[in-house]
Amino acid sequence: MNYDYDILFLGGGLNYAGAIIASRAGLKTALVEKNMAHLGGTCLHNGCIPSKMYLQAAETIRAGRAAHFNGGLSLDMAKLDDEKEAMLAGATKAITGQCSKVDLIDGEGRLTAAHTIEVAERSITAEYIVIGTGASPMVPEGIAYDGEAIISSDEVLNMRTLPEKIAVYGDGAIGLEMASFFAAAGVETELIWRHDRLLRNAHSMISQNIKSQLEALGITLRPDQTIKTAKTTKRGVHIRFGDDSEHYLPTLLVATGRRANTDAVQTDAITIGKKGIETDAHFETTLEKHYAIGDCNGKIQLAHAARAEVLYVVRRILGKNPDRIDMDRIVKFIHTLPCSYAQVGKIGSTMTKEGKRYHESVVPLKGLPFAHSHDADLGVMVVYSDEEDFIVGGEIFAPNAEELIAVVAMAIAGEMDAALAKHTILAHPTFSESLEKSFLRL
Repeated sequence: MNYDYDILFLGGGLNYAGAIIASRAGLKTALVEKNMAHLGGTCLHNGCIPSKMYLQAAETIRAGRAAHFNGGLSLDMAKLDDEKEAMLAGATKAITGQCSKVDLIDGEGRLTAAHTIEVAERSITAEYIVIGTGASPMVPEGIAYDGEAIISSDEVLNMRTLPEKIAVYGDGAIGLEMASFFAAAGVETELIWRHDRLLRNAHSMISQNIKSQLEALGITLRPDQTIKTAKTTKRGVHIRFGDDSEHYLPTLLVATGRRANTDAVQTDAITIGKKGIETDAHFETTLEKHYAIGDCNGKIQLAHAARAEVLYVVRRILGKNPDRIDMDRIVKFIHTLPCSYAQVGKIGSTMTKEGKRYHESVVPLKGLPFAHSHDADLGVMVVYSDEEDFIVGGEIFAPNAEELIAVVAMAIAGEMDAALAKHTILAHPTFSESLEKSFLRL
């Protein structure tokens, strides 16, 4: 059969990285995106890039409150938003330039049959199709989202002014990061979540310490609370909790997770499960030569996971036989202030559930002069090894944890055992030297 393209990418998030590689390898390539100004996806425009920029600004304000500083700082959200928009416009332009050999098709695409994408009145065919339609904020039933007083992550990263007071509903990455941002920026902040502890799968010391950190930021914590209903009134957002108690406040950020975008798939030949588009270990759907990568397959909703997946798919199509992606080896992190949380590989809670025996080494940072001078007294390093003493995972709660965890990730990828890890000599004074100590204690 003659196809219009060798490969077509549906969705312009991290799919663009695969499109660039495919086109440069000589494949006739197209990418369909319903909003070309959003090329680069949620991470770039409404997610991890702007949120980390905001957190960096808030950290400057938080750190500036130390007793050895005089005067004070305040955040001009309009100026920060302008700077963010300029940065994103530049990044989008750069991505578009890299797609010079890709046919960029502006429009909402629908996969209606095998090898076929419909865009408006146009039917486009390709031998291979890679679906990367991302995910959208999930708003629980009973919450009357309006995008103004009751907002999601889409609106929170486009604010031009800071709210007087805000409640954040949800204790996932978005909830913890945005609660940290607002509190550090000086906004009266509440965190509402449905369980009794934070980071429920993390090491118990880290779970307790992140609670202490949020309290130190001045956040009012409301654990074990479910929002039954929420609606905007003249008095503000009216919240009714599961126990029928009531609460009013100006702004509610709903951060209760994201749901895979699967509406573009309009053929029964591709199975859609509870979490998203179902795929095998190669990210191939139930329809041969049709793949789903990133948030829409419901595996791990992280930009770097999506990028790794789409590059794996393209390399496989090109016949390069890449090694399968071990999803456990993908770093996961939550950027809170001043300490962030990061994990990689197998961690204690996972191995306990699986009935596996393991060794753990725990190094609290409290009492260390470097940690104290960097507001990291609540920090913790945890490294895990299996019964054969191979490094299998780690958890870090410290400033820049997402960077520090790379040491553990590479130890796992390199199949390093504890004896070899103990030869590592890291710099002093740094946070990484506490990671060295963690290896030594295995």
